[in-house]
Amino acid sequence: MKKDIHPKNYRMVAFKDMSNDDTFITKSSAVSKETITIEGVEYPLLKLEISNTSHPYYTGKMKLLDTAGRVDKFMNRYKDHLTKKK
Repeated sequence: MKKDIHPKNYRMVAFKDMSNDDTFITKSSAVSKETITIEGVEYPLLKLEISNTSHPYYTGKMKLLDTAGRVDKFMNRYKDHLTKKK
């Protein structure tokens, strides 16, 4: 195995899903400016818009958090095509 190929800052990091406030801890070398304390231990915090706990594919629910109104824009633009009966 080659020496010194792994990142030096590989450590435990907390990832927080902002759509449902679920937090999980795993190892990462990602840089973070924020921290969070979980069970008395302080971890670097990385915020996610969507994770496996909120993604419709993994949850089986078709609830989608749309912060920019993209779904509404799409529905308004193509509402005539979507409501046509064949």
